[in-house]
Amino acid sequence: MTSGKHEARSAGSADSFSLVDFARQSIAIGESELKKLLRDPTELFSRAVQPILWLVIFGQVFSRVRGIPTGNISYLAFMCPGILAQSVLFSAIFYGIAVIWERDLGIVHKLLVSPAYRGALVFGKAISAGFRGLIQALIIYVIAFLMRIEISLSPHTILGVLLAVMLGSAIFSTFSLIIACIVKTRERFMGIGQVLTMPLFFASNAIYPLELMPKWLLIFARINPLTYLVDILRGLMIQGGHSAYGFMFDVVILGSIYAFLVVIASKLYPTLIQ
Repeated sequence: MTSGKHEARSAGSADSFSLVDFARQSIAIGESELKKLLRDPTELFSRAVQPILWLVIFGQVFSRVRGIPTGNISYLAFMCPGILAQSVLFSAIFYGIAVIWERDLGIVHKLLVSPAYRGALVFGKAISAGFRGLIQALIIYVIAFLMRIEISLSPHTILGVLLAVMLGSAIFSTFSLIIACIVKTRERFMGIGQVLTMPLFFASNAIYPLELMPKWLLIFARINPLTYLVDILRGLMIQGGHSAYGFMFDVVILGSIYAFLVVIASKLYPTLIQ
């Protein structure tokens, strides 16, 4: 009887979609995820090590290589947006493992029997991932300032960077959630996550221009969402930088990818407990 009432309630909420309820439920999920992060911020500090190594060591060495065409900007400035995008990717792509932990602890079961929209559950987690991305952006800006990298510090470009970072974090965290729903075990998820991160990173324009890639790799780079995230960040962050594809094109591509992933994740999320 209780199950029947719940099914009727869920069906009714699906038929009468409320944007206010969707936003309220998404914020509630995002807030709960942020509380977890505040209770254990060590992950964020450990994530700060990687961009420091890339910019301070890798960037310093490759800035001496004259064979990488970066136009009238330094290689460190060219590389800085790419490392921010990499930090977003690496922090978001393993987000799904937390969902598997929640499944094992019974939290996912409780969420699924609630009348909340499935899309709100997914969107709320993306909000939390977006805030993690903002912290990564803050770390990159601090490193760039200390290293005197030529980046733009105007308010409107910083705001654009933060919005782009949140969108990128949402895309890769939702993609991570889809992987978690498919593989369902932590061991398989870690293996797949490690396999995906490096190809996504190196098959993009993060640390070298697309013009240097062979044609077969260029095909993958142009369907890689990280390429368009880097393109936005490079156009906004670098003084005198520009977007190769155009900001609106990048936003439309990334927004379309995110909308598609949300639909898929909303369908797959209930299968996590099966």
